Amino acid sequence: MSHAQQVDVLASHSMLLAIPAFVPALAVVGVIVAIAMRDRRAERREGEQAAPDAADSIKREER
Repeated sequence: MSHAQQVDVLASHSMLLAIPAFVPALAVVGVIVAIAMRDRRAERREGEQAAPDAADSIKREER
């Protein structure tokens, strides 16, 4: 009688060795996303501020 043993592999060595490569890459992606979001918010604020100024300049030109 042979009994098959059930083996649970939680992580192989290659997966553990890949962690140091992926962590910095994910950090870089996080920084890039944060900078992009900050720039988009800044552009949106500038656009909101520029819109009233543009409307005022159009009214001045009509006079």
